[in-house]
Amino acid sequence: MGLHTTGTTVPDTCPAEPAVARGYAWLVFALSFGLLLSDYMSRQVLNVVFPLLKAQWLLSDAQLGSLSGIVALMVGVLAFPLSLLADRWGRVKSLVIAALVWSLATLGCAVSAGYGQMFLGRFIVGVGEAAYGSVGIAVVLSVFPIRLRATLAGAFMAGGSFGSVLAVSAGGALAQAYGWRWAFGVMGIFGLVLTVLYGLVVTEKRLGPASGKHGSTSGQHASVRTLLPRLFSSVSVICAYIGSGMQLFIAMALLAWMPSFLNRYYSMASAKAGLVAGVFALISGTGMVLCGVVADRLSRRTGSRKWTVAIACSLGSLVLLMTGFHLPTGSLQLVLIAAGTLVAAGTSGPAAAMVANLTPAAIAATAMATLTLANSLLGLAPGPAVTGVLADHIGLLGALQVVPLVSLAGCAAFVIGKSFYERDLRRLGLLPDLALRTPALQS
Repeated sequence: MGLHTTGTTVPDTCPAEPAVARGYAWLVFALSFGLLLSDYMSRQVLNVVFPLLKAQWLLSDAQLGSLSGIVALMVGVLAFPLSLLADRWGRVKSLVIAALVWSLATLGCAVSAGYGQMFLGRFIVGVGEAAYGSVGIAVVLSVFPIRLRATLAGAFMAGGSFGSVLAVSAGGALAQAYGWRWAFGVMGIFGLVLTVLYGLVVTEKRLGPASGKHGSTSGQHASVRTLLPRLFSSVSVICAYIGSGMQLFIAMALLAWMPSFLNRYYSMASAKAGLVAGVFALISGTGMVLCGVVADRLSRRTGSRKWTVAIACSLGSLVLLMTGFHLPTGSLQLVLIAAGTLVAAGTSGPAAAMVANLTPAAIAATAMATLTLANSLLGLAPGPAVTGVLADHIGLLGALQVVPLVSLAGCAAFVIGKSFYERDLRRLGLLPDLALRTPALQS
């Protein structure tokens, strides 16, 4: 979808069938997905060593939460300006530099001598990871057809959960066997190897127009500046930002504190807690993929059904998690928490697809950065930190019983977004284009 109002004009959001060869497109996806794994492995390995750091450095839950939250905070603060720079300077070069920064910073965390140094290392990790999610997904969406947007967005974002699985499982095993420093060190080295591979295989030249290099002329710069107001030009796109952020508040709180929850209430050792928490992270990622696929399938003829899927995920996570955390410890509790985890972040794919549909290709990375900003400031950053503060006052279980209520805000945002969606399309001049395209491209 684009800015054009006539049915004969090709929308500028993304070509129906990009010029990049299908095999190379999937290679780009695989390598971009791999770097996202590294991104979240470097970010989430901290969570599995919470008990070890708490014991060694005598940290409070609030301090532990801050070590996790500072990364998401920096992602939120810097995602927009760095993604705008990537849109104008070149997305591939930006991705390589970003991965290099977070990988080296993770190695720095491995040699931290105390809370202050660890906080600084985590700060730099956040700087490196700030724009990766938004720029990476912009690259992925640019080399695939429009009809696959929710599926690919959900699958790409699921890399965060799968990376968290590797972080908590492999990180927990490494921490128990060799100490927590080795957990950080291995994650950093893994990131460096992938960065070199990505830089060798994925190039601006091979991606062509899809690479998002808009910085060659002042006219193109002006075009980007002219298009920026489209980032907040409709109620529906703003609601997509807010709803996505609210749901990720819950998902990130669960990812960050599940190892500690299992350690405290199920008396699991760090390694076992990490493995079990890894299963929950895997479930979360699977939910992102499945909900994205469902959204694309249901919205082949009616694009607004993506909103319906997001609403269903929000309500489902509220009911399942509220019920689960109020049950006594045992198998039934874990099953309900797992079911809630499956749908809590399932809104990611539909939300990203809506943002992509309502913004032009020239600022694709910047649009995804705006979504990342909302995800970070509303969800990823406050989720672990607020849960930690609540845990200091009412206990971790009490905090996790309160967190699912955030779904009410997410659900409300998606309901409002759906109600404004059609009128926003008309106001932006997008509905006439949609009416003349094939059903597969209307979603």
